[in-house]
Amino acid sequence: MELLWLIIGVLLGGYVFLFRFLRRFNEWYYVGKLGKTKYPLPPGDMGWPYLGGLPTFLKAFRSNDPDSYIYNLVNKYGRTGIYKTFMFGSPSVIVSIPETCKKVLMDDERFKLGYPKATTILTGRRAFHGISNSEHKRLRRLTTSPINGHEALAGYIDLIEGIVVTSLEEWASMKEPIQLLTELRGFAFKVITNIFISTYSESVISAVENLYSDLNAGIKSQAINIPGFAFHRALKARKKLVKIFQTVLDKKRAMTKNGSNINNNPTEMQKDMMDLLLRVKDEDGRQLEDEDIIDLLIVFMLAGHESSAHGALWAIIYMSQHPEIFMKAKEEQDEIVKRRPSTQKGLTLTEIKQMGYLSKVMEETLRRTSVSFSVFREAKEDVDINGYLIPKGWKVLVWSRGVHMDPENYPNPKEFDLSRWDNKSRSVGSYLPFGLGSRYCPGSDLAKLEITIFLHHYLRNYNVERLNPDGPIKYLPLPSPADKCPARIIKVT
Repeated sequence: MELLWLIIGVLLGGYVFLFRFLRRFNEWYYVGKLGKTKYPLPPGDMGWPYLGGLPTFLKAFRSNDPDSYIYNLVNKYGRTGIYKTFMFGSPSVIVSIPETCKKVLMDDERFKLGYPKATTILTGRRAFHGISNSEHKRLRRLTTSPINGHEALAGYIDLIEGIVVTSLEEWASMKEPIQLLTELRGFAFKVITNIFISTYSESVISAVENLYSDLNAGIKSQAINIPGFAFHRALKARKKLVKIFQTVLDKKRAMTKNGSNINNNPTEMQKDMMDLLLRVKDEDGRQLEDEDIIDLLIVFMLAGHESSAHGALWAIIYMSQHPEIFMKAKEEQDEIVKRRPSTQKGLTLTEIKQMGYLSKVMEETLRRTSVSFSVFREAKEDVDINGYLIPKGWKVLVWSRGVHMDPENYPNPKEFDLSRWDNKSRSVGSYLPFGLGSRYCPGSDLAKLEITIFLHHYLRNYNVERLNPDGPIKYLPLPSPADKCPARIIKVT
C-alpha cells in the first residue's frame, strides 16, 4: 500500500509539474527571450503552447456573450486598454480602448498589417492585407476613386436600385419562407459582381458565389492545409477564383485590343471596376499587373458583399425589435419621396445625404453588431504605449468590438439606442466599424450606399416576419443568426 501511494503521489506530482510547465511555457519562452526591457509588458496571460488564448476566445465567441472575453480581461487586469496574450499562432497584444486603438491604427511608421497567416495567403500576395505601406498608398490612390468617388457612387445608384427592387419583389412573392441572410448575401453579391465585372457577372456569379462561401470560412482559421480543414477548402476556392478572374481579364484585354466587347457594343466597354483597373496608371506610367488586379478583386468582392449583407440584415432585425424606430425611419423615407419632382424616377445622392435618421440606424447597427471583431497589426519595432512595451514582431489586435461594447464609451452598450448619435462628437478611436487611419476600408462608402438603398425600398414597401426571432446567434466568422434568419418578406400597400 505504501508503494501504491508513492506511485500515485509521483504521478500526481508529475502531472501538476507538467500542467504548470505547459501552462507557463509561452510566458517563459516568448517573454524570457526578450531579456531585460525598458518598459514592462502589458498584463495578461500567454496561455497554452501553440493554442495560447484561443480556447478562451473560442469559448466566449461560441457562447451567447462574446464580449465576456474582453470583459474578463478588464475585470482581471484593470481597464489598461492593453493586454498581452498568444493568439492565432503569434505572441500578441490586444488594445481595446479608443486611446490605444488610435495610437496603433494612426501610426504607420511603427506598425504594419499583421493579419493571421491564413488571411494573408487567401487574400493574396498583392492584396491590401499583404503589401507594404508605400505600396498600399500607391494602390489606394489608383483604386479608391472608382469605388468611393462622388461620381462613381452616383453612377451605382440606378444599378443597386434595380437589383434591390427585383430582389424584394421576388422574396415577397415566395410562398415558402426564405433564409433572409442567404438571400441578402445573394443580393449583395449580385451588386458587387455587376460593379466589378459587369459584362460577365451572369455567367460566373453562381460559381463565384459558392467559392466565396468557402473562402470566407477559412479567412481567419488556422492555416492547416489538410483535407477536412476550413483553410484547405478556402485555398482550393481561391485557386479556382484566380483562374476565373484571369480568364475574364484575358477576355477583357483581348476585347479592348480589338475595340469590341462580348456583345460587340463599344459603348458598353470599360464601365466596370475591372476595366478601370486594366487602364489605370500611376504617376510613373506604370499599370497594374494581373496579380495586383486579381488579388484586389478577390478582397473587394469578399469584403463588399459580406459587410453589406450583414449590415442590411442586422438593421432589419433591430428595427423589427423596435417598431417605433421602424416607423420613424419609414416616415423619413416617405417624406423624401414626397418632396421629389414628378419627373424624377429614382434615388439621387442628394436624397441619400438627407437621410439623417436612417444614417443613425446604420451607425448604431454597425456599432452594435461589430461585423469584424478585430483589426490586425504588427509592431515593426519596440513600441511604448501608455508605459507598456509592445515588442518588435508581436501582433497587435485592435479589438474594435471591445471598443464598441465598452460601457465607458457607450452606456448600456447592448441597447440599440439611436440617441447616441444625436449631435455628439466622438473621440478618435471610439468608432471603428471600418478601421481608422491610412488603412481605413476603401469600400466603406460603397457598402453604406448599398445598405441605404436597400433599406429605403424595404422601409417604404415591405415588412418582415421572422419565424425564429429568439434563435441563437453565432459570432464567428461574423455575427449572424445561426439559422440564417428564416423569414417572410411581406409587401405592404
